[in-house]
Amino acid sequence: MAGGEGTRLRPMTANQPKPLLPVANRPIMEHVLRLLKRHGVTDTVVTLQFLAALVRNYFGDGDELGMNLEYATEDVPLGTAGSVKNAAARLRDDRFIVISGDALTDIDLSSMLRFHRENGALVTIGLKRVPNPLEFGIIIVDDGGRVQRFLEKPTWGQVFSDTVNTGIYVMEPEILDAVADGEPVDWSADVFPTLLARGAPIYGYVADGYWEDVGTHESYLKAQADALSGKVRVDIGGFEISPGVWVADSASVDPDAVLKGPVLIGDYAKVEAGAELREYTVIGNNGVVREGAFLHRAVVHDNVYLGPGVHLRGCVIGKSTDVMAGARIEENAVIGDECVIESEAYVSSGVKVYPFKTIEAGAVVNTSVIWESHGRRSLFGPRGVSGLVNVEITAELCVRLASAYATTLRKGSLVVTSRDCSLAARALKRAVNAALTASAINVLDLEAAPMPVTRFHTARESAAGGIALRTTPGDPQSVDIVIMDGRGADLAPAAQRKLERVFSRQEYRRAFPGEIAELTYPSRAVEGYTRELLAHVGVHGVRDMKVVVDCAGGTSSLVLPALLGRVGVEALIVNARLDDVSPTETLAGRRRDLQRLSELVASSRAAFGVRFDPVGERIALVDERGRLISEERALLVVLDLVAAERRGGRVALPVTTTRVAEQVCRFHGVQVQWTTTALDALTSAAAGHDMIFAADGRGGFVVPEFSPAIDGLAVFMRLLGLVARTRLSLSQIDARIPEVKLLKHAVPTPWATKGAVMRSVMEAAEAEGGGRVDTTDGVRMAYDDGSWVLVLPAAAEPVTDLWAEAWDVDAAQALLERWARIVERAAT
Repeated sequence: MAGGEGTRLRPMTANQPKPLLPVANRPIMEHVLRLLKRHGVTDTVVTLQFLAALVRNYFGDGDELGMNLEYATEDVPLGTAGSVKNAAARLRDDRFIVISGDALTDIDLSSMLRFHRENGALVTIGLKRVPNPLEFGIIIVDDGGRVQRFLEKPTWGQVFSDTVNTGIYVMEPEILDAVADGEPVDWSADVFPTLLARGAPIYGYVADGYWEDVGTHESYLKAQADALSGKVRVDIGGFEISPGVWVADSASVDPDAVLKGPVLIGDYAKVEAGAELREYTVIGNNGVVREGAFLHRAVVHDNVYLGPGVHLRGCVIGKSTDVMAGARIEENAVIGDECVIESEAYVSSGVKVYPFKTIEAGAVVNTSVIWESHGRRSLFGPRGVSGLVNVEITAELCVRLASAYATTLRKGSLVVTSRDCSLAARALKRAVNAALTASAINVLDLEAAPMPVTRFHTARESAAGGIALRTTPGDPQSVDIVIMDGRGADLAPAAQRKLERVFSRQEYRRAFPGEIAELTYPSRAVEGYTRELLAHVGVHGVRDMKVVVDCAGGTSSLVLPALLGRVGVEALIVNARLDDVSPTETLAGRRRDLQRLSELVASSRAAFGVRFDPVGERIALVDERGRLISEERALLVVLDLVAAERRGGRVALPVTTTRVAEQVCRFHGVQVQWTTTALDALTSAAAGHDMIFAADGRGGFVVPEFSPAIDGLAVFMRLLGLVARTRLSLSQIDARIPEVKLLKHAVPTPWATKGAVMRSVMEAAEAEGGGRVDTTDGVRMAYDDGSWVLVLPAAAEPVTDLWAEAWDVDAAQALLERWARIVERAAT
């Protein structure tokens, strides 16, 4: 299969298909074909789509490799299964192997074939254990190797094994009947799950050999190093003149050149005296390395000229490029084909220079030459895109991020933007607005507005999405950029990955002069929100109520006067001003304000008190006695009030919520739908049929009859009506709900071991046998006595989070410690 574009590897794949990328001076696909030949496979069909002619021209009919090659070309991408079906006429006679032409491997195909025959399998899937399984399909097999479960490209919360699909399959011809003709079809997402549901014999073969999906610049350099160091069995052209130093027969290497293996020097290459080639360096065919050049972990493609005194470290140089005297190219930089890097130029770490470009003499290049560049492990965190103001989150980054987001939308779409009251958010939003309008995206700017108002207008204005900037909770030096979809919800993981791909490739769309979009400022944004909220949320019976409200100096103060004025409740409002000096709450300040709120509620004999966060999304509750209700108990109290009034329906809660919520729901005849902890999961669930309540357990509540998004203002108005109509106070409701102890602990876990950790946890859970295993998000063990433990790898940090709940602290602590030890052992 050789039809992939390899978009993540650009600019290396900007003008050549990924299977032709050289590893150890031979295309990856050639290494794959040589592997097939070693195992007696000589008749091969190559499926092509992207730049198909280049692959056909390079390999021809396969005669030079002693193979018979035929080609099946797709007019449009057909997916992994559709492309094989496109070649079905040549595959009907006997079982066949499907293998990727752009993954470096030396897996024992003969042993895999024997395993397939011995088990009478319809399909045998080649499996491999990898440190980071997020970009692959996870597969669970039983002791006999039979496949039990598939999960394509999971989030960390869905990782229950580190055994992944390599894309190498042994198949019987009958499987082609399960693939539709001429339609995009995927093996793992479409065909295999259907066959598995029918009980078809699908097996997994866990391979011991080497396998690397060469999908990123890092994995490309790793594959080069592994080939040179012998970790993968490949044919390296040339002679090993000293340990690890491979030189082609036709190459010319001056005796005074310094070679420190493993290194490879290709055919007709020339290395002059005084040049130093250090570990894991590859010089392509016809390359020239002049005197005084220094190369370390550099991969240089064919026909490259390296002038005197150049310095290359950990970079890739595309074919037919000239790097002139004294130029310096740093770690993780990639120079495309047929570029000119003039003398004394400096290309910084991580920069990408696309093909056919010139870097002028003496230039210092810190961003990509065409479209600006920035690389991260993960763009999105638990609060969106976050970082220090003018250090990690700069105006330049805001422009790039907004441009990438605009590129994922259609020209002429509408995006709603807003900010909190901070000066930093105000300045950065201007950069966002400029980038969006310059990319042909119309902008509706709400200026300073609560987050719920932004989400509301994003969903109601037929917008394609929204962007809100706010100060990071508890950190006035940082800012969060929250990007929303057309529902006003945080982007789903799949949409995040799409945006990250555009952002990392730096291929942003720009509008033509006549397409520059408009920036508008609505005049009645708050009025529209309050009118719709009061139309959907019942607040009758509240006129005799008294409440205390703390706006925390945030944007909720822009909305609450209009809301409370229309319902007639008696309210004491404090901190009702926009505080651009302290736009977020510190821990000490929050405690001080909550204590003040408690005193005001008790002294004024109010029904309850509420404190909003600075953007109006989350609330803290104080009961009529002036006691703060914890976030966990607040969820249960509000849930009890809603369920008692509605008497039916469903509620959505994340898997980290106390299971006392189930007892409350059963008492009132309500069902619980458990969700993952992903940013969009609660919103997606709350939009479902018959939903009456949703909450995240961290002060965030959803009022589904109004909006599926977390909304502190809406739940406050809902709570006014509920409390007014009940005969019980908040403290009485809290007292009648059972108490348990829910503890949390974080175990440091290197990124490279997260997959192995979750596999060990899954194996321990299945071996224990004394409880029920749930993999909705992470791995959760539920015991008969009502206690449970959840192990969930953090998405944005090198840690594994654990939750344990039991009826007393000691039992919960013991459960937490026991599973923490399992995680710690697997992480080392």
